Amino acid sequence: MTEEFSKDNLGSRAEEYLESVVSKNLEMCVEVLQQYENLLPLANDVRAVSRCIDAIASKACSEQIASSFSRLEYSSSGRLHMSKQAAKCDSDWWIEDISVLRVDLYERVITAMKCRGVRPESIAASLMNYAQRELTKKSTLWNPSGQTKVDIISGSNGQEKLVVETIVSLLPVEKSVVPISFLFGLLRSAVTLDCSVAFRLDLERRIGSQLDIATLDDLLIPSFQNSADTLFDVDTVHRILVNFSQQDDSQDDMEDASVFDSDSPCSPSQSSLFKVSKLVDNYLAEIAPDANLNLSKFMLIADSLPSHARTIHDGLYRAIDIYLKAHQGLSDLDKKKLCKLIDFQKLSQEAGAHAAQNERLPLQCMVQVLYFEQLRLRTALSNSCDDEDYKPSHQSWRISSGAFSAAMSPRDNYASLRRENRELKLELARLRMRLNDLEKEHVCMRRDMQKSSSHKLVSSFSRKFSKMNFFGHSSSRGSSSPSKHSQRTVSKVIERTCTSAE
Repeated sequence: MTEEFSKDNLGSRAEEYLESVVSKNLEMCVEVLQQYENLLPLANDVRAVSRCIDAIASKACSEQIASSFSRLEYSSSGRLHMSKQAAKCDSDWWIEDISVLRVDLYERVITAMKCRGVRPESIAASLMNYAQRELTKKSTLWNPSGQTKVDIISGSNGQEKLVVETIVSLLPVEKSVVPISFLFGLLRSAVTLDCSVAFRLDLERRIGSQLDIATLDDLLIPSFQNSADTLFDVDTVHRILVNFSQQDDSQDDMEDASVFDSDSPCSPSQSSLFKVSKLVDNYLAEIAPDANLNLSKFMLIADSLPSHARTIHDGLYRAIDIYLKAHQGLSDLDKKKLCKLIDFQKLSQEAGAHAAQNERLPLQCMVQVLYFEQLRLRTALSNSCDDEDYKPSHQSWRISSGAFSAAMSPRDNYASLRRENRELKLELARLRMRLNDLEKEHVCMRRDMQKSSSHKLVSSFSRKFSKMNFFGHSSSRGSSSPSKHSQRTVSKVIERTCTSAE
């Protein structure tokens, strides 16, 4: 079929047809590649497969460039910008066409597209479409509505395992290009199909870099290792949290030299820490009732985030309380180890009141809760008595308290201020009532004291006047009448004094 045997033979005519007809049309290139699937590796020797792959990549790249130019429009200021309405147009029509290829040829096509500079968003969309086509024969791996489903791919099919590993190796390196729900779906499939450790670690690293946008359903990965093991794969979640913490530490190191403080609540790393801490607390509360979950794994998940990640420990306290209720056979030493994770100074008023009466907690923890509640009440009372220094002392109390720290969000801070104002109003009302009672008691005591002093005065007057003799001593009987008259006069004076005193 070569030119050695005849001029314009079949070989040259086939190459001319591929070059002039097939390479100009993407659908024809895909059809030719499908025909070459049964002719490999012979088709590679004549470079027919590579020609079709290069043609598909070039066609997709040219479509992307043309679509980008069509989205440009002039603004009122005369500058070019991308039109939002034009951006909604579907320019990646080739995604459905190449999804019919076998996984090895599909891998070569996507690799060629990456080399040609096709957008990462288009590559990610093609990978999701191919995964949905190849891995959803018996279950849903990922649906475009954004709702993830727990995928149970029956059997350890080698073809499905190869598809998962190929898709993971082709994922774009750009962050947030691939939806996190799709990454969790791939991770579940990788765990189920027992894929290579390197691919699973790559997925865990990608998920950890954007864990702040994950949901609780994403983290609930079923465990398929052993029937006696936990219901959910706790080890995988712990590795994801470690990746997130390492990524957060690296961001903090990079931001040390910037104008933003990495510990400030306005920094992105701190806000993501708050979101992940709530997510972890909800995850702990979900896995806590598992009877097969041992204490070390539970504490490993709870202690995977830094101490400054939680501004309020209500969620962690709730999860630990559920674990203590489900595992009543824990020793006192294990309970103390578990409760050391809680900062009781960072509990809200409602959680502190519940913890003070929680018999499942160790006695030492209950005493600690009561101490902090008493300290908080004493500080509030001292602040309410000082009207001049009310605002600064109130702010210092709120900053010193863990639950009302300055790292709270504005909404939570406003709610805490309203709660503190209600508490202080109640305390002021109690103080006013107590002051009124004290005033009444003071009035009664003054009346009693006045009465007692008047009676003492009358008795002293009577004793003194009885001893006095205004007219001297006389032995005659006639002299007795004036003394009796004086005594009657003195008695009348005493009665008038008593009347005036009363």
